[in-house]
Amino acid sequence: MPSGCRSGKLAARCQTGCVTQPPRTTTDAAPARRGRPGYDPQQILAAAVELFIAHGYDATSVAAVAERLGLTKSALYHHYESKEHLLRVALDEALGGLEGVLSESGAREGSAGERLEYVLRGAVRVLVDRLPYVTLLLRVRGNSEVERQALERRRAFDHRITDLLRDAQAEGTVRIDVDPSVATRLVFGMVNSIVEWYRPTGPEGAGELADDVLRIALDGLRTR
Repeated sequence: MPSGCRSGKLAARCQTGCVTQPPRTTTDAAPARRGRPGYDPQQILAAAVELFIAHGYDATSVAAVAERLGLTKSALYHHYESKEHLLRVALDEALGGLEGVLSESGAREGSAGERLEYVLRGAVRVLVDRLPYVTLLLRVRGNSEVERQALERRRAFDHRITDLLRDAQAEGTVRIDVDPSVATRLVFGMVNSIVEWYRPTGPEGAGELADDVLRIALDGLRTR
């Protein structure tokens, strides 16, 4: 046997007769690190929102959110300083999306009727894309300062829609025998009801759903 060659179960001969070691198998690798799985802030927020919807915000504790994720409370506090912080960020996901629609060019350009249609379509899109967060928004009752601030922002959004309806009436694209405030409540009553029955795995996506809403809502508001 040439010098430097070894025999044994792990030895292998090359063509020159030299012995080489076979590649390391997975059993040779360094042992995997053990510990709790990591969660980013968005995953923690999603779990908290799920619990807030299922059990109510007031009845859900930080300990319950931590337990759902298999984390300690101190690990959760690393990302969110309190339960109120979780609620504020969650509600901002919904409200920020709705307010963002109003700042898009389609909501600011064109006739009032075209802008109204764009905003309603955008509201449906936000509802579908951020379904858990909008669901939570629609269930707050103003029991805390965070909730009262969210409701104020929601009322401001509704007032913008009412103003759009009023402008559409003035230009003649929306009938004038319907009070704009009442029309806003009726239209968004229908839009908001989507959270009770819509399932993302269903046959309709956001675009098709928006078409259905606009067909029913605006056909009844347009002038004949």
